[in-house]
Amino acid sequence: MPRPRSLALVLAAVVFAAVPTPDLVAPASAQVENTLGRDLGAIITNPGLSGADVGLVVRHADTGVVLFTSRSDKRSQPASNGKLISSAAVLDILGPEHRFSTSVSAAGNVRGGVLAGDVHLRGTGDPTMLAADYDALAAKVAASGIRLVLGKLVADDTWFDSVRLGTGWAWDDEPYYYNGQISALTVSPDTDYDAGSIIVRLTPGAAGEPATVTTEPPTSYVTIANTAVTGPPGSAPSVSVERQHGTNVINVRGTVPAGGATEARWSTVWEPTGLVTSLFHGALARHGVHVLGGTGTGATPAGARLLGEHLSMPLSRLMAPFLKLSNNMHAEILVKTAGRAVYGEGSWSAGLRAISAKLGGLGIDPAALSLRDGSGLSRMDNATPDQMAALLLAAKTKPWFQAWYDALPIAGVSDRMVGGTLRSRMRGTPAEGNARAKTGSLTGVSALSGYVTTADGTPLVFSMISNNTLTSAKPFEDAVVVRLASNRNGQTPPAHAVVPESAGDRTQQGSNLRVDLECSWTKSC
Repeated sequence: MPRPRSLALVLAAVVFAAVPTPDLVAPASAQVENTLGRDLGAIITNPGLSGADVGLVVRHADTGVVLFTSRSDKRSQPASNGKLISSAAVLDILGPEHRFSTSVSAAGNVRGGVLAGDVHLRGTGDPTMLAADYDALAAKVAASGIRLVLGKLVADDTWFDSVRLGTGWAWDDEPYYYNGQISALTVSPDTDYDAGSIIVRLTPGAAGEPATVTTEPPTSYVTIANTAVTGPPGSAPSVSVERQHGTNVINVRGTVPAGGATEARWSTVWEPTGLVTSLFHGALARHGVHVLGGTGTGATPAGARLLGEHLSMPLSRLMAPFLKLSNNMHAEILVKTAGRAVYGEGSWSAGLRAISAKLGGLGIDPAALSLRDGSGLSRMDNATPDQMAALLLAAKTKPWFQAWYDALPIAGVSDRMVGGTLRSRMRGTPAEGNARAKTGSLTGVSALSGYVTTADGTPLVFSMISNNTLTSAKPFEDAVVVRLASNRNGQTPPAHAVVPESAGDRTQQGSNLRVDLECSWTKSC
């Protein structure tokens, strides 16, 4: 795939571009000034976007007045801009103080440290559970005095249904951690909270020797098929980690240089409930609690005695890793949680029905868009820039708005938990530290929607969605936002004030295909 032209070239083209045809630019009365409308029109009609479907709308954030529009009523795949819709709706449904609960209970009588029954581990979808949290729950079982369980360790993931992957998700993305399976009992390997995945680490040995492979968390639930070797000192690492479809066999291939750093890759697991069960069973044993009856799955009996509980951070805090890093699994867990809260059913269909019921209060006609998931992974999702802009305006009236606004990526801020997926974009421009927006990336799809303040203090909302692109649309999105941030009474800003370095492509190599991804999904931001 050819690299996109730089943002500098895009902005330079604006200066010399002809005024676009009238149907591409809103009437002068709807523009801040003709200059702004002309420049925005020139950016989105640049030859680099030739043949693509591009929609853009800009509105005053206080009055809602439309300042610019071009094809902004046309439905397109929104990619991760869909997370704006799901996150806002679930905040309305669940409230910012919602917490996930993970609990362990005993069903049966305990005498002399022996439980004549089962231990039940029950989850409600908490994506922030770490192996250490399950270990702490195991310690609470031991602290209760239980040393021997005559029955089973029963994993209760019934808070959600058993459908693990979303409608319209690509089968060849299934091994990669940004496409993890959704379960009410899950575990994350890190504090990005990549639920349903593990980290595979390759450590070099002596040149010519096999690389050593370990996992985080350590587990025998997966089988590592390792053919990776240690290359010469100073050589470039070349690593492939890919789980075989429908299995927990992870193929590790390639080379790591002798004396080089440990290489880390993320992989989904097949059936997260099984991974959690394995981890908790091991944690119980470490704390001196032995389970004789093996493991199983099922609902926790109503009369089971609570031995311990872990509560997650509130939803308001979870919004940051969710939106900053564009975490797909958080979105889908929240959709199912919304379905459980409203209809007593932890499914995609119930959750999306609950979200649709909230859209009217968020400025969107639910009959005028298509949502098949919460993350935007589905190629069957459809929304318009107008709907995104309406949502951005409506959110400002909500009591949870500040937490949601703070969770959006901030242009050019290098801290990945602040800048998020925009941390490398628009640096050195008036948009840096100013624009807050949600990105979106799939092959042939790019989107950016959010808030920015102009040079003369005018607050704006904007949404740009591009479909059927052959190269990255991100430099053009950046050019739009920088132009808005630079605007002062409609005058063209000095060229030197709006020419940052290009963000470039965000891609991952997998299955011999080049796939456009959010930068956070490749751990590059």
